Amino acid sequence: MTFIFALYLGAALLLALYGAHTILLTLIHWHRRGKAAPSPPLMATPDVTIQLPIYNEAHVIQRLIGAVASLDWPRERLHVQVLDDSDDETTALAAASAEKWRRAGVDVTVLRRPTREGYKAGALAYGLATAKGEFIAIFDADFVPSPDFLRRTVPHLLADPGLGFIQTRWGHLNADESPLTRSQALALDGHFVVEQAARQAAGWFIGFNGTAGIWRRACIADAGGWRHDTLAEDLDLSYRAQLRGWRGRYLGDVVSPAEVPPQLAALKRQQSRWAQGSIQCLRLLAGPVWRSGRPLALRLAALLHLSGYLVHPLMLILLLTTLPLLWNDASARWPLAYMSLASLGPPLLYATAQRELYRRGRWLRRYAFLPVLVLVGTGVALSNARAVLHGLRAPGGTFKRTPKFRREGQRGGWLGQRYTLPLEGIVVGEILLALYALVAIGIATARAHYWAIPFLALYAAGFGLVAGLALWQARPVRSKRPIPLPPHPQPLFRKRERRVGKNPLPGGERVG
Repeated sequence: MTFIFALYLGAALLLALYGAHTILLTLIHWHRRGKAAPSPPLMATPDVTIQLPIYNEAHVIQRLIGAVASLDWPRERLHVQVLDDSDDETTALAAASAEKWRRAGVDVTVLRRPTREGYKAGALAYGLATAKGEFIAIFDADFVPSPDFLRRTVPHLLADPGLGFIQTRWGHLNADESPLTRSQALALDGHFVVEQAARQAAGWFIGFNGTAGIWRRACIADAGGWRHDTLAEDLDLSYRAQLRGWRGRYLGDVVSPAEVPPQLAALKRQQSRWAQGSIQCLRLLAGPVWRSGRPLALRLAALLHLSGYLVHPLMLILLLTTLPLLWNDASARWPLAYMSLASLGPPLLYATAQRELYRRGRWLRRYAFLPVLVLVGTGVALSNARAVLHGLRAPGGTFKRTPKFRREGQRGGWLGQRYTLPLEGIVVGEILLALYALVAIGIATARAHYWAIPFLALYAAGFGLVAGLALWQARPVRSKRPIPLPPHPQPLFRKRERRVGKNPLPGGERVG
């Protein structure tokens, strides 16, 4: 029982540490808010390559190419690479869209590799070998950059030779689709508005989020290029670049809208990939970070950042050890639920982000979905803990894409459609954990340990909600009209086209 209590105590204290770190980030954000330097003017228009890594994105590929081809940048300085690893009709749709925009004078080419080796990182490295640009912007398939993206980001790179990369804030095309998408938007806003801004304000390392950003090509090369020994190639490269002396910059006033997953299974897949990849980065980079000679606060913050997904196995340890402690009355000596003031950190962070983004009472309506976020965040602990164990055990792994359905202000209609994910067996484990928490509530009630009941009820509700929603979304549905594929690219942002000569990219397999 002493060993179980030690596990319980260690997990509780570590979770309190991560919660306190969240409070610290929020306080830093409050203190430094509004002190950002003004944007420099655009003094030149250098060559920029836009890389679009895609795999089976039939619903969104034409929208993506159309938005990127419509960027407000001189056509002779804009080069678009569609890095297509698809094995479905996405390839034909991408080729048709690329040809349409080439006729309009935009340099768009579709590159296909012999294999998918290295997944997204491998595709980015393959395209970089033939890229023309001094700067490399990257967008995932579900993003729709605004026309002024380059005009608002490139000036920072031109004005600061030591700036290696820029990350912009993610917006949400379908935040209002369901309580699940609203809760995801709440979480992402907290990460970008508070966490990224606070790390930058404190002078700590920031992470590249894989998309909606732009790199200095020389920085990518100096940091060792894209590697695929983690599933978080973005976080890996950004940390290696900063260890080499380059700096990253987060621009919160530049927003790049994207789709958040409407399906719980897609969210869990996305979270698992991020969890496994970030823990792999921890294995690879913890030593170099600690030996870097940087200020102690920076190194500690970096380790907490890289290890953030450890909270999920810690949550499971806390749950699994609570029941035997309650049964033996051992936990009565340490009612650690009363030490949970640090758990106020995430709600405070999310409230700060919403208050900053949405004034005049609107933020409260969005913040009202915090309970959904808390329950979903608890319920995905099992799948994320499994991913963390994979990340601790081995490098690399299979990069499983997050399916996109082209959700723009729509509700429903994606169930049973192409790319919808099937039910996973891990739902059985989630049901068992929900039942385990309910049994623990019964024991806590019988032995008058009432302090533990709210804590256990959160686990029961979280795992119950996630399991129930997964089962509901995997139910058989009647045949529906498939989500239509547009016959031609339709950019969300339109601009007048001017025709110039074709300018295809060299290298790779040209499609279309």
